[in-house]
Amino acid sequence: MAAVDWFGPSSVAAPVLSRPPRTRERPAATPSRAHAPRRRAAGRRLTGGIVWISLFAVLLTGVVALNVAVLRLNMNVSRLDKQELQLRAENAALASQVSSAASSQRIEATAQKLGLVPAPATDTSYLDLGRK
Repeated sequence: MAAVDWFGPSSVAAPVLSRPPRTRERPAATPSRAHAPRRRAAGRRLTGGIVWISLFAVLLTGVVALNVAVLRLNMNVSRLDKQELQLRAENAALASQVSSAASSQRIEATAQKLGLVPAPATDTSYLDLGRK
């Protein structure tokens, strides 16, 4: 077997040249008809683009309006929560006042200020209403 010299001069095939780019040949047409279909296609494409952009703008406007509405609702909920906490605290304070006003010690102190004295136990009597 013969040794192959990979790096030495040898007969190497020449690289294949790439083909030249193909050009489309267009049939000859009258100048006025050749440009008319392109203008229509470009006009349709432009109109379609405007429609899509308008649709996207309306969609984004709707999303922004929805976000603003939700933000306003959240602000109202927050305000109502604060009001609820304030009313609960006020109710608790009023319940405490009612409880202290109805206490027996306070009633007894007020009665003594008015000159009232407790009745002696010997003066207390009970009536029998005859219910059986």
